[in-house]
Amino acid sequence: MNLKELSTLLGLSQTTVSRALNGYPEVSELTREKVLKAAKKHNYTPNSRARGLATGQNHAVGHVIPLSTEHEVVNPVFTDFVAGASEIYARENYDMILSIVPDSNESEAYRKIAAKGSVDGVIVHGPKANDPRIALLQDIGMPFVVHGRSGSATEDDYCWVDMNNTRAFERATQFLIDLGHRRIGLLNGLESMDFAAKRRIGYRAALEAVGIKEDQALCYSSEMTEEYGFKATTEMLALRDPPTALLASSIIVGFGVRRALDTAGLKIGKDVSLIVHDDDLSYLRNGSTEPIYTATRSSVRMAGRICAEMLMEQISNPRRPLRHTLLDAELIIGHTTGPAPKR
Repeated sequence: MNLKELSTLLGLSQTTVSRALNGYPEVSELTREKVLKAAKKHNYTPNSRARGLATGQNHAVGHVIPLSTEHEVVNPVFTDFVAGASEIYARENYDMILSIVPDSNESEAYRKIAAKGSVDGVIVHGPKANDPRIALLQDIGMPFVVHGRSGSATEDDYCWVDMNNTRAFERATQFLIDLGHRRIGLLNGLESMDFAAKRRIGYRAALEAVGIKEDQALCYSSEMTEEYGFKATTEMLALRDPPTALLASSIIVGFGVRRALDTAGLKIGKDVSLIVHDDDLSYLRNGSTEPIYTATRSSVRMAGRICAEMLMEQISNPRRPLRHTLLDAELIIGHTTGPAPKR
């Protein structure tokens, strides 16, 4: 049964039936009960297009994904984020629309989405420092939530969900220092991205706190792939004074680190210690009963759920105060760290 048939059966307009089903206050309780009872009896499922005509909303959320040869958004972690967000979309009967665009056309993509009116709000991924997309969406007037942050100056001006990247990597570096390590390599993500820039700040702060000078030969920044982890680690191991510990921005990079150590005949956790960042991926667990890798852990799937919930709130009540959620990462002790080896 469609909306028109249900409306005819009840002798009500389609708008009234749709508003009754969606809980609008102007519909009387008597009418609402009548509509809900008939909908249940006849197994009526709301049609999103018809519902949009009645409510002025599309019940759809947009994700604009920049297509680039080097970009942190286009990676396996995004799948788990979307899985978390989709739990909320399904609960609220929202559709998700993905738009894949070249980096150079990303701003234009947001303008087209707004002009078409195809979505009620968007989630912004991979923010950079002073990201222009934030000002653009504020100017357009479209509800949005940022997964991450874009610098500190304007953080109160928009909704965001982020992990405390600075604290996580400061704590991880300090853990390695406490184990006696002084040559600590960093395999970071792209430092044009806000999360990676904050991780570098945390790493540097821990070193400076104990008087260790940051060595540029031990600091790498690139797209977080297994191959990057392998190549960067191989290069650092060839140094005259190689690192005794490594800190990687992704468990995926950590796989490459492990391959490089195996190739060099070095034992992880004994000859070289390793800490990775673990997004708690549903398809790539860091051990089943106990962690394999020592890691900073923060669930990206949970971040997806929180972002989606915040966006739903904004869409339903645009005047609601802006919310900000800063998630702390756990430091999980696995089998990849140990005391610094004597040289």
